[in-house]
Amino acid sequence: MSGRGKAAEERHSLETAARKRSRSLAALGYTKPQTYEELRAVLSSGTVHFPKRLRQVAIFLWQHPSEVALGTIAQVADQAGVQPSTLVRFAQIFGYSGFSDFQLLFKDRMKGSWPDAQGSPDRAEEPNADLHFLNGMVGACQASLGRIGADFDIAAFEAMVDHLAAAELIYVIGSKRAFPVTTYLSLTLSQQGVRNVLVDNVGSTALDQVGCITPRDAVLAVSFSPYNSITPDLVAVAHERKARI
Repeated sequence: MSGRGKAAEERHSLETAARKRSRSLAALGYTKPQTYEELRAVLSSGTVHFPKRLRQVAIFLWQHPSEVALGTIAQVADQAGVQPSTLVRFAQIFGYSGFSDFQLLFKDRMKGSWPDAQGSPDRAEEPNADLHFLNGMVGACQASLGRIGADFDIAAFEAMVDHLAAAELIYVIGSKRAFPVTTYLSLTLSQQGVRNVLVDNVGSTALDQVGCITPRDAVLAVSFSPYNSITPDLVAVAHERKARI
């Protein structure tokens, strides 16, 4: 078969697959999931037929929603073993303009998985109305701490420890609400004789502070939902410079 014939056959196969995916999604009544739960419903329905690479993406999204919420497109693609363009194509299948819009489904899921800092006690039940806010904060903290054991990934934690132990220098990154955490982590590491750099962004110099990071170094990044944009950006720079994250 000539090269032109092979190209035509390949194009026909791709068009057929695209039509099949469109029919599958239309059968479910929508083409653009509005929540993470709707996306899972589509992926678990068995009616969407993906080619190999997109199926690989679907499996990764299903198994690692937190990594998808926190990572840059380059990081997620690297972890999923595909090109960033494949993630964009996957998002567009579901009606999204690109991966960033699609990623909001996963970020919203993480926001909803942690208690609201305002708490939910009924003011009428408080012995002192002035304690309502304080008790709400305490309750939210207790609920969050209670979830740590249930969601704790031991394998990921051990891998993180190995990366940090092997690093020549540790860059500790966090902003806004995460900054007190990273400040204390940096202090604790210093007290234990572990060389580290606290990326404090004084004078808006955070990008310069991570500019000298090398593949021999590691990054310890801390973030909370809703996610501040500077931490993923700094982690992306470190990733490009081959540092361990």
